[in-house]
Amino acid sequence: QVQLVESGGGLVQAGGSLRLSCAASGRTFSSYIMGWFRQAPGKEREFVAAISWSGGSTYYADFVKGRFTISRDNAKNTVYLQMNSLKPEDTAGYYCAAVEDRYAACLLYEDDYDYWGQGTQVTVSS
Repeated sequence: QVQLVESGGGLVQAGGSLRLSCAASGRTFSSYIMGWFRQAPGKEREFVAAISWSGGSTYYADFVKGRFTISRDNAKNTVYLQMNSLKPEDTAGYYCAAVEDRYAACLLYEDDYDYWGQGTQVTVSS
């Protein structure tokens, strides 16, 4: 069982930056693929970024490439999402997700993940 707790959301002006963190419980964090998803009001949840268990592979949705960076610190059981050049359309609840998998590089679909955090709100004003 893994528990995920996101933090770091808030209100920021367009063009600004935020860094989201997701702290995971459990001793096998380094065996988990980690992902970030987001959901805006009235829209379906969508994939943002994922990182392999080792951190050696990352994958991004096209709409965040070049602006967002996912990283992890296995010693701290934490995954990060650095968000730069934020746009009003990035406004959403951001969710951390995890699945134990040391074979796949990254996983892109909600159904691939077993554990979810409660989310942290990111609001970007124009």
